Order: sequence, then C-alpha cells, then structure tokens
Amino acid sequence: MSSQAAMQKPVMWERLFERESAPNLSLQGRVRQMLVSAILSGHLPPGMPVPSSRQLADQLCIARNTVVFAYQQLVSEGYLVSRERSGHFVCDTVMQGHSGSAPDPTAATLEVDPPQRVRWDERLRFRPSQQRNITKPQDWQKQPYPFVYGQFDADLFPTAEWRECCIKALSVLDIRSWAPDLITHDDPALIEQIRTQVLPRRGVWADAEEIVITVGAQHALYLLADLLVNEDTVVGMEDPGYPDARNIFASHTRHLLPMPVDEGGLCTGTHLLGCDYVFVTPGHQCPTTVTLSMERRETLLALARQADSMIIEDDFESESRWGEGAIPALKSQDRDGRVIYVGSLAKSFAPGLRIGYIVAPRELTRELRALRRLMLRHPSAYIQRAFSLFISLGHHHSLLRKQSQAYQRRGAELAHALARHLPDFTPTPITGSSSCWLQGPPWLNAAELSDAALAAGVVVEPGDVFFMNGADAPRNFLRVGFTSIRPELIEPGIEKLAQVVRRYRLRAAA
Repeated sequence: MSSQAAMQKPVMWERLFERESAPNLSLQGRVRQMLVSAILSGHLPPGMPVPSSRQLADQLCIARNTVVFAYQQLVSEGYLVSRERSGHFVCDTVMQGHSGSAPDPTAATLEVDPPQRVRWDERLRFRPSQQRNITKPQDWQKQPYPFVYGQFDADLFPTAEWRECCIKALSVLDIRSWAPDLITHDDPALIEQIRTQVLPRRGVWADAEEIVITVGAQHALYLLADLLVNEDTVVGMEDPGYPDARNIFASHTRHLLPMPVDEGGLCTGTHLLGCDYVFVTPGHQCPTTVTLSMERRETLLALARQADSMIIEDDFESESRWGEGAIPALKSQDRDGRVIYVGSLAKSFAPGLRIGYIVAPRELTRELRALRRLMLRHPSAYIQRAFSLFISLGHHHSLLRKQSQAYQRRGAELAHALARHLPDFTPTPITGSSSCWLQGPPWLNAAELSDAALAAGVVVEPGDVFFMNGADAPRNFLRVGFTSIRPELIEPGIEKLAQVVRRYRLRAAA
C-alpha cells in the first residue's frame, strides 16, 4: 500500500463511521453496522483485510474491546473470517447470491432502438397524489409551537412499559405463537383484549369472529370501500369531514353526498334515505369535534333501517376522551347489525404503530379477512402480541387516564389563550377532544395564514381541506391540535400566532 493510501485510510474509516452508522446504536452496534455497510456496498470486497482491532479502535477513538466484540459477531455471521497471525478478512463467499455490481453510468452502451417513454397518464386509473389531503410539515417536531393534530408526544409516550411488552413478546413461547404466517387470522390474545377490555368501554360487545385487526383505521376504511362500494354506490359524507375517508370512497364511487354538520353533529333528515352507506364520526366529529346528539343517533339508526342502508362509524378518538360523561359508541345502540364500527388502538400515543380494527357481522368479517389476505395477509403478529400484553398488563388503561388529565389541562390552556389573544376567532367548545376547530374572521385566508405562521415556528392546519367542494370551501377555518405541544408552550404559541395574524391583516389590507 502506498504511503498516500495509508494516510487516507484513517480518514475513510472515520467518514464511514460517521456516515454509515446510526447514532442511536451502541458503539459496538455502530462498528458492526459500518462494516456490514462497507462490505455489502463494495467498499470492502471479498478477501480484503480489515484493520486490526487496535488500529480501528485508535482511528475511531473507541475502546479496543468494542471492536473485538464487533469482529467476533461478524465472524459468527459470516461477514468476516479470522486467520491465525494474519488478522481478519472479508469472507470470500459473503457476496454469493448478489447479482453483481451496479452498472457504470459512464460506460458506453449500444442502443438498437431509441428509448420509448411509458405513458403513465394512459395507464393510471386515477391519481391519488392529486387528491386534496391533510398535509403537515415534515419537520413539525422541530418547530417551537407544533399545534399538530394526532401526532406523537414524546413526553407522554410510555417508553418503559412499551419496551417491557416488546421484550415479553420475544419470549420463546410467544415467538412460536406470532412468528408463523397467520394467513387470514389475527393474534387471538389481542382479539380477546379488544373484545373484553377495549370495546366494553365504548358500550360495544362482540364475539371474536366479529373483530378484524387492520393496519390503522385508514386501512380499515379502504378494506370496507374495496369490498362494499362500486362506482354507482351512494356514500353520505359529513361536510366538513375526514379528507382521507372522502378520498378513499371517492376512489371507488362517483356518488359522494355531502351532509351538513352543526353544533349537534350530523344533520339528519330524509336526504339520508338516498344513501347506500353513511360515513359518520359521532363521538367527536372530524374536524369540528362536536358530539352527535342522542336524538340524532336514534334518528340516524331509524333512517338506516328505513332505507336499508349501512352506517360506517369511525370512532377515531375513542381513546382520548376527557372532561365529559361516558358517551357510548353509536354501535352500542345498533340492534339490526347496520353499524360497522372502526376503531384505533395506537392513535393517541404512537400513530406509527398502525393498529386499528373493524367490528362487524361475521358474514362481513369473513370476507374482510379474505380481502386483507390479498393485500398484506395480516398486520404484524409481533406488534399484535406486544399490544395485547400492553393492554392485559394494565398499561393501556393507565396511559388513557394519564392522557385524559394531560389533554384536559392542555385544552383549558388553549381555550384561555384563544380567548385572550385571538378574541375575533370563534372556537368550537373544547370538550373531550384533542383539537379545536377555530373559525376566523371573514377576511381570513387560513392557508396563507398557516404558511406565515410556519415561518414564525407555529404549526396550524388550514381547514378548507375538510370541505368536500374545494372551490367553494370557506377559507377562514383552522384546526388547532394540542396533543403534541407541551402545556407551557400553548399560550406563547397562540400569542405568536396572534402576532402573525395582525401582520397578515395589515399586509392583506395594504
């Protein structure tokens, strides 16, 4: 090796260590990850020696034993071989099964025919990317005032309890239960916990065969739309309402019927008789957060019976209720099997876990499982088992109580801050939800305001996306979430938003 190469080698290892290893791993794990990446990417070809443990430790400024243990693990996994008195080398057979190195983009190629561009506009059935969706800044967690709805709150996440359940799910007996392909089935332990612990809190009782696990509530809605809705099906949708549900149903039918919402929730009337399905969020209406009155619930069920239609109930905030009496799910009043119930388990504390479920008559759940098999077979059985332990050990109920207290405090802080700093804005009363639906003055363009607020570190959501007719949607509504912001930051954040509003109004008037 030339002296120049020898001088460059320490720099290479330092750069690889910083670039290729994840900082959240242990030092030993980072060394192993760096070497595996270097081997599989071709930086270290088969047969090439690696630095001695002492050399690499000196270059990375870490303990020699850390490198020794990393090398031993890589030898046992077949990445390295140890040769007596010679050191460690990349295993000659480590790249067996790889198809070869990437093509050289500078190499000349002989083209018989010019390339022909694929016309995707002629092949795509529709363009989901062009639908109107809720958007959030990717870096919202870095903003000082994230009034973001339904997102992760590190301060409330039960790290120790969730880790305990994940470790217990890795016991030998548990692994033998969840590691096989379940095909159309779910983890029976999670089904039992939902049936006996989760649903009764909402006044819902179901047999095991009537519950299907999904990858979040949106997956549940897509399964239902794929199975039940065709291009001539009429689906009634709350307006304003949940954009993702609207987009899911719009991808299957040409007939979405907007249904008005007021302070009592969905406005019931004879217009519902023309629907095959009615999608409703009765617990806390999305996005207004109002609760469907008991009188209207009875009317809705009676209209569904009269029209021989079905109701899809999305109880998306069933986990985050506070400051109000127990309000049962609409499904609890269903005597005819006309309510298909969709719930979520992880939305309130870790939406990235993606655990939802459907409660429906077994004639429907049988087909839902068969359809789910065509999509993804079943949600992760390991996550299902870990979550069943999380519920059975009492962690889930304890978390809900903790969140209820935290959200009640934050809701009160937000209501106070809005009244003090934005008196020209009209909030829907905050009662047991995790966000506030806020109506601004008629001159307000909430989309423009949200852009200006983001530049000042305040994240709020413009409300026009929740209305079905985008062209005629009112522009002066905002949704302000409070689950992902610390309570002591709520008033300073609203005060900052009020400053942005004043500057925005002056520019708009100029």
